[in-house]
Amino acid sequence: MVRGDEAAFEEFFSASFGPLFRFALPRVGGDADAAEEVVQAALCRAVRKLATYRGEASLLTWLCTICRHEIHDWFEKRRRVPPMVELVEDLPEVRAALDSLDVLQKRETARLVQVVLDRLPSRYGDALEWKYIEGLSVAEIAGRLGVATKAAESLLSRARVAFRDAFSAVQGAGAKA
Repeated sequence: MVRGDEAAFEEFFSASFGPLFRFALPRVGGDADAAEEVVQAALCRAVRKLATYRGEASLLTWLCTICRHEIHDWFEKRRRVPPMVELVEDLPEVRAALDSLDVLQKRETARLVQVVLDRLPSRYGDALEWKYIEGLSVAEIAGRLGVATKAAESLLSRARVAFRDAFSAVQGAGAKA
């Protein structure tokens, strides 16, 4: 999305709209048109501020925070008072519990990524870590591996496929457990 990929934006929008709409609807008094307007504004703001997303909370949590601001702005522009809605997910202890689930999920995902990287052939794991964790260029990876740039590109391509397949298998096995 940052590079202007329209398909990425459409995927982001379609994946985020429903959950945000369900979040906004009770907070705007059940007014579906208002909820739609607020969510569209929130998603547009999120796209503009995407570079500020640090990943400390889940993307949905971050989007809900933006949506809260848009809801506030929506009521302020209309000089209306928001309905008094007490939702269980707005209780500080529930929000903290949900945020901690996000942290746990991220930690578990990071652990699974490391397990999968450790199980790949060492050159695959090393190349993927160098590329996506250390941020090395393909030329730098080629230098570390002692191969030509094209060979490093090919190795990275095979490593990504191997990682994707192994990670999907691990996630599928975890879902069955």
